[in-house]
Amino acid sequence: MLVIRFNRTGKNKRASYRIMVQEHTVAPGGRHVEIVGSHDPHLKKTVLKTDRIKYWISQGAQPSDTVYNLLVQEKVIEGKKREVKIPRPVPAEVAPEAAVEVALPEVAAPAEVASEAAPAEVAAPVEVAPAAEVEKQA
Repeated sequence: MLVIRFNRTGKNKRASYRIMVQEHTVAPGGRHVEIVGSHDPHLKKTVLKTDRIKYWISQGAQPSDTVYNLLVQEKVIEGKKREVKIPRPVPAEVAPEAAVEVALPEVAAPAEVASEAAPAEVAAPVEVAPAAEVEKQA
């Protein structure tokens, strides 16, 4: 399956993107079928080969969500913009507390199993010498 997606180029903190047609299994920076445009988000400048984009979409190429939104914005295709979902990291404060609550029952469970498995065994009482005798021996 072919996809139309961004390939990041440019310097550190100064990104620009090529809009490429690729096989979906290839990494975004890898081998491409055709470059159909470019986008510079800092200058807000977009160059598109609209006829080639329409051709590849007619051949079954699927644009990524971000490229789709750009094509709708530039009026290359018609439609409603898609929601781009970016996973948010879990806050650091919540994660350790949840891990402690989960870990405590797991630690207690093996001790309970061991006490249930051998209730018949009784340890012999251990004699403890008084503190005065220990000091005399030393």
